[in-house]
Amino acid sequence: MKKAIVVLRGLAREPRSGRNGFVGMAVLVLCIAFAVRVPAQQPGTAGIGDNGKPTFITFDVPGAGTSVDQGTIAYSINAAGVIAGYYYDASRVSHGFLRDAAGGFTAFDVPGAGRDGTWPFSINAEGAVAGNYFDANVTAHGFVRAPDGAIATFDAPGAGAGPSQGTVPSSINGDGTVTGLYDDASNVFHGFVRHSSGVIARFDAPGAGTGVYQGTQGYAINKAGTITGRYSDASNVFHGFVRAADGSITTFDAPGAGTGAYQGTEAYSINTAGTIAGWYSDASDVSHGFVRTADGVMTTFDAPGAGAGANQGTFAYSIDTGGAVVGWILDASNGSQGFVRASSGAITSFHTPLGGTSGGQGTVANSISRVRTIAGTYTDGGYVYHGFLVTP
Repeated sequence: MKKAIVVLRGLAREPRSGRNGFVGMAVLVLCIAFAVRVPAQQPGTAGIGDNGKPTFITFDVPGAGTSVDQGTIAYSINAAGVIAGYYYDASRVSHGFLRDAAGGFTAFDVPGAGRDGTWPFSINAEGAVAGNYFDANVTAHGFVRAPDGAIATFDAPGAGAGPSQGTVPSSINGDGTVTGLYDDASNVFHGFVRHSSGVIARFDAPGAGTGVYQGTQGYAINKAGTITGRYSDASNVFHGFVRAADGSITTFDAPGAGTGAYQGTEAYSINTAGTIAGWYSDASDVSHGFVRTADGVMTTFDAPGAGAGANQGTFAYSIDTGGAVVGWILDASNGSQGFVRASSGAITSFHTPLGGTSGGQGTVANSISRVRTIAGTYTDGGYVYHGFLVTP
């Protein structure tokens, strides 16, 4: 399965499936990946952000493969500059990693992980990491890795135990509370929240479908315990939701969101103020970014260079405490570029200096910290993945 932005949309349109349902789903939400063999720690510059003089640092985890669909995927960054992600080795087995602010790497595998490996997706301010691993039967299980390296594994109550079923954490907040989703024995999705005590509660958005690959998916949680994500209804239309810490759920749709199958609104990130970032696909299957404030005011936007064809457009994926948003565009040639949208609404697109420029190649900005550092992945001309860090 090609981990490119084309696949990102393909997964959204194929019940988040690029392989056999749930594994592919985890690769999408939770594996927005892209990606040349480059020297680790190679800096470059380009005009992006408020001062126009950021620094790019590209990196590869030791042991990362150098062939097609192998390499390093940087997924989440905290304010201390620690990056969490995963890498594919030469046998295409996935392993977790942490990259510290000095450029040192720590690789890890969750005990019990099979060939499909370990997939970290979120790191909090304290350095705790949440993600999932797949066992030898390709069943997904959640994990939390403490800052000292201790790993606790868990399964959401009701999670399916078959191949391509199970539990996928997607976000961890500063209190150690985790949200995510699980796939039950009937292949229906449900959201969950796991408190630091280990207690897990299930939730379903009002109107969520109960058919195969329908249901509720929790994607992000903020300091207050407010969760955002998406659900698919009985007609396979996507809608956004926000769940307060008391369990009450509000659903929403972006203006202009399509109402056909696999169209609609997808909410991916929420900051401390309760502002949500995400994207929606319109009736022509073109994607557009949006920001929704805590009081429900929505602003939609398109980043410069975004394509206007089906499955192209603007994908907003992470929002910081000040309201700056990062994500990527898929252009008219199906290549990708990262972008930063300032809280003022000004948008700057950028391309990692060593990224490929053909379809399925380019730059994906996955995460922005509260100090405006950005982590992501680029795909080179040989379809190999590499991590990058952008500092202001």
